[in-house]
Order: sequence, then C-alpha cells, then structure tokens
Amino acid sequence: MPTAHAPTEVLESDACYLAMKTHDARFDGSFFTAVTSTGIYCRPVCRVKLPRRENCRFFRHAAQAEAAGFRPCLRCRPELAPRAASWSTEDASRILALQAARLIDEPDAWSEEGPGAAQIAARLGVSDRHLRRIFEAQFGVSPLQYLQTRRLLAAKQLIADTRLPMTQVALASGFASVRRFNAAFVEHYGLNPSALRRAGSTEGGKGKAIEVRLGFRPPYDANAMLGFFARRALRGVETVHTADGKEPAKGSTPTYVRLARTLRVQQGGQTHAGWLQLRFDLEREQVLLAVSDSLAAVLPIVISRARALFDLDAEPMAINAALHTAFPHGDGLRVPGTVDGFELAVRAVLGQQITVAAARTLGSRLVEAFGDPIDTPIDGLNRLFPTPAALAAASGDALGQLGIVRQRQAALQAVAREVASGRLALHAGADVPSTLAALQELPGIGAWTAQYIAMRALRWPDAFPAGDVALQKALGVTTARAAGEASQAWRPWRSYAVLRAWHSPPSQPSPPAPTDSSSDLATAGPAPERS
Repeated sequence: MPTAHAPTEVLESDACYLAMKTHDARFDGSFFTAVTSTGIYCRPVCRVKLPRRENCRFFRHAAQAEAAGFRPCLRCRPELAPRAASWSTEDASRILALQAARLIDEPDAWSEEGPGAAQIAARLGVSDRHLRRIFEAQFGVSPLQYLQTRRLLAAKQLIADTRLPMTQVALASGFASVRRFNAAFVEHYGLNPSALRRAGSTEGGKGKAIEVRLGFRPPYDANAMLGFFARRALRGVETVHTADGKEPAKGSTPTYVRLARTLRVQQGGQTHAGWLQLRFDLEREQVLLAVSDSLAAVLPIVISRARALFDLDAEPMAINAALHTAFPHGDGLRVPGTVDGFELAVRAVLGQQITVAAARTLGSRLVEAFGDPIDTPIDGLNRLFPTPAALAAASGDALGQLGIVRQRQAALQAVAREVASGRLALHAGADVPSTLAALQELPGIGAWTAQYIAMRALRWPDAFPAGDVALQKALGVTTARAAGEASQAWRPWRSYAVLRAWHSPPSQPSPPAPTDSSSDLATAGPAPERS
C-alpha cells in the first residue's frame, strides 16, 4: 500500500494536474503522477482515464514514487520518459545531489560493479555519509534506492520491448544475478518479470534487430538534427536517409527520416560491435531505436548513447525561457551529441581550419585505413570507427598519406594515447573542468576544440567556444572576451545559444545572421583553433 511519505521537492500540484489533464508532452519526465486509489504512477502523457484530483500525488523523480510504494504504469511506461535535467545554477548541495544522480543515470560512468555510493562520493570529493545526506534531502530516497529504480526501469524496458532471455536482461540492467533481479522486481512491482512479456514484442533471433522506444519533450526540429549528421556522415560508418531515398540536390533542403551507423562498446574487458538505427515518430514524441543483437548485452549503454546523440533529455521549456528573448527562433534545436566521445574528439581535430566537406573526406579516409570491417544488413555500413589503440600506433607517414598535416597528427595521437590508457574519459559522466584542462594540455588542442568536445561529447550545456569567428559574427562582436560577456545571461544553457546563433535566420535583425557557411546547424563545424 502506498505510504504517506511526501516528496521532498515541492511541486506546483495544480500546474502538474493541468499538464496531466492536457497530456502536455513538454512536461514528460519532469514529474510523475501517483494515484493513491490504484497504487500506480504515470507520466503526464498517459492516456488512461483522468484520476480525481484528490487521489493524485506528484513526484519529481520515479524513484520518489517507487519509494512511496507506487508501481510504474504498464500503459504509459515511465521508463520511456526523458530524464530530468541534471544541470543547475542553484545552491551547492542541490548541484552536488544532481551531479550524483547524473553519474547514476550515465552507464558509461559506471565501474563493472556499478555506481556505488562510495565510488560516486569519492568521484565528487565528498564523504559517503555527506552524499547520502544531501541526496536524501534532495530526492527523498537514498542513492541506492535511486539506482535500484533506474535498473528496474531499464529492465522493464528490455522486458517489454525485446525478447532477450531474462538472464541477459538482468545482467544488462546491472543486476549481479537473475535471483537478485527477480527478487527486486517482485518486491517493487508485485509481478514476476515474465508476466510483463508482451506477446507482440520483437523476436530476438540471431541476426534480428532489437527495437526499443525513446521519449523526448517537444518541440524538436528533427530535420535540422538529421541534416547536421547527414553533412558529416563518414563513409562506411554512418548513413542518413532522405524520405525519397535519393541523394539531395545541391542547394535543396531535403527531408531526412532516419540515421544508421556502426558502433563499438567496451565493457568489462569485452568488446561488443554492431549497428543501430534511429527514426523519429514525431506524433508520439518518440525515437524508434533498432539495435543489432550483437549489442544486446550492452543495450542500456547503447540506449544512453542514442539519447545523447539526439539530445533527447533536453528540457526545452527551461532552455527557451533563458534564450527566447535573444533568440526567438530555434526553440526546436538541440545540441547534436555523439555515441563515442573519442570519435567526436578525432573528428573535431580533423575539422580544425578546414570546411565540413574537407573534414568529412579526411575522416572517411581515416576510417578506410584504420577502421575494422563489419558486416551489417544496412547498405553503406561496413566499417567501425578506428580504436584509440589503432590511431595511437599509426605511423606519421600513414597519416600523412591520408592528407592529415603534422600538427593534426600530433593532436590525434595525443588524444588516442590518453584515451587508450584510460587517463582521459570522453563521455557524459566525465568531470567537465578536469577534462577541459586535460584536453588543453595536449598538443594542437586549444580552447575552441576543448569546448566543442565538451558541448557534444561531455554533454555540457554551458559549453561556449567564445573564440569561434562565426559565433562572434552572429553575436555582433569581434573578440572572444566580448562573446563571453554577452553569453553570461544564457547560463547554464550557452551551448544551446551557440546552436541558435549559428542557425539564426537571415531575416532576424539581432543577433545578425552568420556569413560563414560553416556556422549554421546544418553545416556547423570547428572554426580555426586559437591555441
């Protein structure tokens, strides 16, 4: 029976009820509604019959609802909701708690044993006791309870959307054994995992794709996002398809429908390689993700990276509130991410001081020379991006034959050596300040490239490459210092301001439209490095 435990974070209950009444997808994942008469908690977009107001309680996080004794709805499926924002400019304790939650939410930041409270506390530079205290004050649950909810919801998604064996579901979701998984599932949800199997879910035979759904909050400019990746697609590694399946004519604005690419994931000393494909379902505010069965063992990591690639956890309402006055256009723009931070860093270095098309050519040559071959059922996908070890061991002559100048060679191999050794982590769970500092200590990497990597690989929403010439033109300033000063009002969403500045329409008087063809969302790329 649900307990009377109240949420620790006060929500505007009337506003939450109205959002639930109108099924407003903008609030999806921002809160959950628990119904005392049923013991179930739902997303705001749930289409079940509207419960009575007096029977509703509102929670900021799913873990709070579960700690109060409520079970997830089997219809709206809370595991599909976008994640809550983990960035804040509020007090230090709240920021620390949110940072801890972000590490729990990010599988790439976990050790093989999972993100224990002691490890997270050490990572954040506080004691285990202090972390538990501020975490419980912020979320109303312990870090362990929050992690347990995250694992159970991940497992619930795999059970509902795939035909993976329960053993594989348990291990992929972070449980040490099937016995512990079953016990936790029955204890929290009152159901045996097998009872949630959906009759029509995807068959998990050898070679067949695993399909899952990923939610996001509107508005979302899907065509701008897919167009960004289309102009950067490396031959063999990724393809972006248009609605008619034809190569877009020069100067046209094609309609893109899906992205496919290869992927390699390292976990627990093992390498998993395969492919993924993403397609938008804008009517349902979802992205349909298809993954090769060779990546089944690391599916939660693949899901997390796919969410980062398309920036599906962004909160447009908060971002638009900070940016709409300066940038009235671009509410649907998101910051393009990456599925591999090392790959993004290499591509950023290759793109220094050259056009997007030239950088794509160099990247494709690099893939052909050093990327491992892979068989996929998707036309045009036959290579994996080179590993850090492969590029670290490459000779200068071999890189030079690809057209990569010596300065870029030094930068590429320095990054490759640091990542291969484990000294440099380039994912959303990495510590931003120390990673920025480590990057700028490497040869050929200055402030612009470091900030660009932070924006796309570290998923830092406050990244701001102030030295970018196209950005300065868009803001109507001539120096990095002036650009930095102009950006202070947009914190902590400055990376979104960068995208909007690059994408400002010509008719918009302020800020002025960029004149550099590499500066809008569709063709944005690194400006000359100023190290």
